[in-house]
Amino acid sequence: MSFGRGGGWRTRRRTRWRGGLASPWTRGVAAVLAGALPALTFPEPSLWWLAYAALVPWILLARSAPTGRRAALDGWLGGAGFLLAVHHWLMPSLHVFIVVLAALLGLLWLPWGWLVRRLLHGRPGPGRAAAALVLLPSAWLMAELVRSWQYLGGPWGLLGASQWQVPPALRVASVGGVWLVSFLIVLVNVALALLAAVAAVAGTRRVALAGVMTCVAAVAGVWSWAPVPRPAGTVRIAVVQPGVINVPGPRFDRGEQLTRQLAGRHLDLVVWGESSVGQDLAARPDLGRRLAALSRRVGAELLVNVDARRSDRPGIYKSSVLIGPHGPTGERYDKMRLVPFGEYIPFRSVLGWATSVGKAAPEDRRRGTEQVVMRLPEGLRIGPLVCFESAFPDMSRNLARDGAQMLVVQSATSTFQHSWAPAQHASLAALRSAETWRPMVHATLSGVSAVFGPRGEPVGGRMGTSTSAAMVYEVPLARGTSPYVRSGPWTVYGALAALGAYCAVEGAGALRRRRDSGSPARP
Repeated sequence: MSFGRGGGWRTRRRTRWRGGLASPWTRGVAAVLAGALPALTFPEPSLWWLAYAALVPWILLARSAPTGRRAALDGWLGGAGFLLAVHHWLMPSLHVFIVVLAALLGLLWLPWGWLVRRLLHGRPGPGRAAAALVLLPSAWLMAELVRSWQYLGGPWGLLGASQWQVPPALRVASVGGVWLVSFLIVLVNVALALLAAVAAVAGTRRVALAGVMTCVAAVAGVWSWAPVPRPAGTVRIAVVQPGVINVPGPRFDRGEQLTRQLAGRHLDLVVWGESSVGQDLAARPDLGRRLAALSRRVGAELLVNVDARRSDRPGIYKSSVLIGPHGPTGERYDKMRLVPFGEYIPFRSVLGWATSVGKAAPEDRRRGTEQVVMRLPEGLRIGPLVCFESAFPDMSRNLARDGAQMLVVQSATSTFQHSWAPAQHASLAALRSAETWRPMVHATLSGVSAVFGPRGEPVGGRMGTSTSAAMVYEVPLARGTSPYVRSGPWTVYGALAALGAYCAVEGAGALRRRRDSGSPARP
């Protein structure tokens, strides 16, 4: 009798636990938390090793969904959780609006969640497992690709970017860009999920292990045989970081003071951060004369960043301006890709109310029309980028293809000074350097300023968020064209082809089943 009562109690307990897991609210919370887990792989936690298993809970949750619709919902909520966790530092600026944005962009993972269940539900055999190892990373890349569109916020927080400090991953990035790194990370996660979910199916287990070993072999092959950049000398670059000074005039004065200290350092270029000059130089020729005097004093050109209303055309621009000993040289780059809500409001007539709930831009800044490669008098060719343009792989690739020998990013993250944002932004420079075989100088107003060499390796020390100083870097240059610069995002094209083939096969099968079900029965 007691055994029967105990058995009944255990049955009821299992029923309650399963019911709790299956309840919509519990599953929803679990999906958000599972989606948020990969955020720990980015700076500042930088638990890069976690990336190779961080998606497993999310995959197992979507796999266990009772219906495809529920799995799609798990994908949506997980995507929203991921974006909210990666961009949580935007909360003080956008307030509740960041939740709305995360929910909207999280929809990009809705098909991924549905596909997880489609391929992994129940006890998948070797065929379905092999398909999952290709199709699930491909579907993940599609979500990353779509959200990389500048009008949807840009490619901040691509999963592959979590590996910015891992030399083998940086070598992989030189072959296939951050896209190939993301693909391999998701593939390993899918393989681990297969091992955890269907360990009893021998054929499936072998396929999962083969997937992991394929990734290991691919990385080892790239490390051993992929070409590497050839050294091409060094240049001496100074980065001026004035610190958190919110008023343009005193900020300029501090930059000027720090730059004077660089006299006699035999420099090739001095770089100031984003918004380092708060007035248009044509409207304020006195500022141009002060900058020209600095150039003469240090014996090198200055690359400053002007954030002001232009005197020669309507609107506010953020512009990289090259200054020589006689003033502006005429070399200028106007920022092309603006930060949504920070520098302009998409569909302002509809979303303009965002200015009342956060620190959204009261006026839209204007966009530049083309990228620019600047040539210094000594012959060095530099490719400027402004702020989060360093998150876009195609922009640095274009500059490398156009002949830039060094990439320079002028940034300012003082609004998010005590968050993960400054370290996350600086880490992107390592990926762009490795992809292009071009060193990148990441110069900020208030940290984190850093320099990376042609293989993505750190050069010299960093200037953190509590530093107000000027630092000189011996920056290595490189010859050659990386496979990624030469071939482009071929991983993305392959993912599109794989998903297209899958849709064609599934569509043909559905048509065949529909035709067979509608045919008359034989006598």
